[in-house]
Amino acid sequence: MSDTATALQPGHNLPAFTVSEISQAVKRTLESNFERVRVRGEVSKPNYHGSGHLYFSLKDENAAIDAVCWRSAVARLRLKVEHGMEVVVSGRISSYPGSSKYQLVIDSIELAGEGALLKLLEERRKRLAAEGLFDAARKKPLPFLPDVIGVITSPTGAVIRDILHRLADRMPRRVLLWPVVVQGDGAAAQVAAAIRGFNALPPGAGVPRPDLLIVARGGGSLEDLMPFNDEEVVRAAAASRIPLIAAVGHETDTTLIDFAADRRAPTPTAAAEMAVPVRGQLLEELLDSGRRLVGALARLVDGRRVRLEGLVRGLPDPRRVLEEMTQRLDVWAERLVNSRRPFLARRVEQVAWLGAHLVTPGQLIDRKRAGLIEVSGALRQLSERVVVRKDRALLQATARLQPTMLQDLLVRARFRLESLAGLLDSYSYERVLARGFALVRDAADRPVASAAAVTPGSDLKIQFSDGEIAVTAAGGGQPRPGRRRDDKQGKLL
Repeated sequence: MSDTATALQPGHNLPAFTVSEISQAVKRTLESNFERVRVRGEVSKPNYHGSGHLYFSLKDENAAIDAVCWRSAVARLRLKVEHGMEVVVSGRISSYPGSSKYQLVIDSIELAGEGALLKLLEERRKRLAAEGLFDAARKKPLPFLPDVIGVITSPTGAVIRDILHRLADRMPRRVLLWPVVVQGDGAAAQVAAAIRGFNALPPGAGVPRPDLLIVARGGGSLEDLMPFNDEEVVRAAAASRIPLIAAVGHETDTTLIDFAADRRAPTPTAAAEMAVPVRGQLLEELLDSGRRLVGALARLVDGRRVRLEGLVRGLPDPRRVLEEMTQRLDVWAERLVNSRRPFLARRVEQVAWLGAHLVTPGQLIDRKRAGLIEVSGALRQLSERVVVRKDRALLQATARLQPTMLQDLLVRARFRLESLAGLLDSYSYERVLARGFALVRDAADRPVASAAAVTPGSDLKIQFSDGEIAVTAAGGGQPRPGRRRDDKQGKLL
């Protein structure tokens, strides 16, 4: 105990300590008795502080203890602490006087056996698969013959030599190596940065953008392959726009990058075989395809020749066809000549029959005149009956009218009758004759409107205003030249 303990109070035989003295005493006791310990437990609520320190709790079924890993120790850790991990930590037990709690001060962390590590990887795999990073629909097809292949691996290991040797044997291609560490601290970050770096290369730049990526590493323990199980590496592989082959470990080794890659190769050598075809096989296939193409073309030409020869045998002789057509033409020409006379005779008979049954204009006029006379007589009789009925009705109405009214009605009727008579007289053709004109009719009392309608020797009637005379046409029916018009006279409209 501290020599600065306070003096005994009256009635008590125990000294009184300050809080700081008790806290420091407990701290010294814990650190002296638990100077170096290894503790196994489950990580709970890990917190990577902004200062670089790591805080979490280590628990089991019955208890829990706080733990702290200082920034200098965090940089040396070989894994990233996650919630639920079962780990074995090494360090010392100390206390934090500010909260009167004891805690583990950790300088190293490792997984508690391979089973715990596999459990962690399985949980991570399920979580990433639930996000769709391993879906088959995301897989991109590998190019058949890439021009440039990007390889992400260690520059000093045997992996890069195996890949280059296999590519040289099968199909030499241009290879770009992005050197990374494939084990230990910082390996996961370098691999993820290499995948993103190759994808960030612009097309046509000084450094060509690869057509295919190979992430490769040789065999090793589960702890050695942990960088390729890192979540950052898996997400970078799933987001790669360039097709990616994962060739990590041997055939029995499985890492999470295998699920995110577009193709998994059991070994780095197998990855090179997947990347390019065999040049000799391609040449052999090309020659075989050429031979098959030539054979197919020859068979096609032979088949067409045989078919053409068969068609030629089935065709008649052109000269015979021409002679037959010439003879047929002569027959048709002779038949045409012989059939022309009966054809014309039939057409003449048809024309004669139509002429016999054709109604002449004179006959048609006579029929129309007879119909007009008949209709005029019927109309006259009808009008006489109507006038008689009207006269009777007028007499009856007149008898009923008073004398004065009858006289006024007669005066208005007489005035209207005189007006209509005067109007009719003004429209009469006789008034036109009174002005010095004459009306010319032919023998059938039809008006003659032009001199061209008069034939020499025809009888004509000329009606004047005071009488009618009969004359005979002596000259031709051509009009006499009259007074010449002045063609230069202007028009009113």
